[in-house]
Amino acid sequence: MLRTALFNTTRCAARPTLLARQAARPSRQVFARYESSKANDALKAARKAKDKLQKDWQGPVLTYEQVKPKTLSPSADAYLIDVREPDEVMQGSIPSSVNLPLSVLANSLHLTPQAFKAQHGFEKPGKQQEVVFYCRSGMRSASACDIARRNGYMNILNYEGSWLEWTSREGGSKGSTA
Repeated sequence: MLRTALFNTTRCAARPTLLARQAARPSRQVFARYESSKANDALKAARKAKDKLQKDWQGPVLTYEQVKPKTLSPSADAYLIDVREPDEVMQGSIPSSVNLPLSVLANSLHLTPQAFKAQHGFEKPGKQQEVVFYCRSGMRSASACDIARRNGYMNILNYEGSWLEWTSREGGSKGSTA
């Protein structure tokens, strides 16, 4: 529990000549905050759980060799999500991937499944479903993993090599075009 106390203070009561002037002025009020030692245990546990969820988190990283089979035989149980902006996706994308820009990811994960499908054109991933994020070079996909983790998604993977590695390994092939 948080307790507050209100103290009235005067600016300088040490000199008697100022004392008469200060009597005419209103005094300042200062708030002091005290943390109760009998804080609610449930509140402490909730704070600790929130801190654990919000601390920096590094998701598992996939390599090209691990991502390639997922593109050859896509599964309904797994998503390969491109978090680049639509104008970047027009240059090409990894086969079987869907686009969900990082700029709208956090808000989209809060949508209902029906609203999500209407906005993005594919089913909303389940919290336990495998989700692989990629971008151009791996930085935004790491952020996307963190955002998904903070929103309760558990089976999150990051293709760190992302689009740059994919195009270099595929011999400059652009993959599918969006």
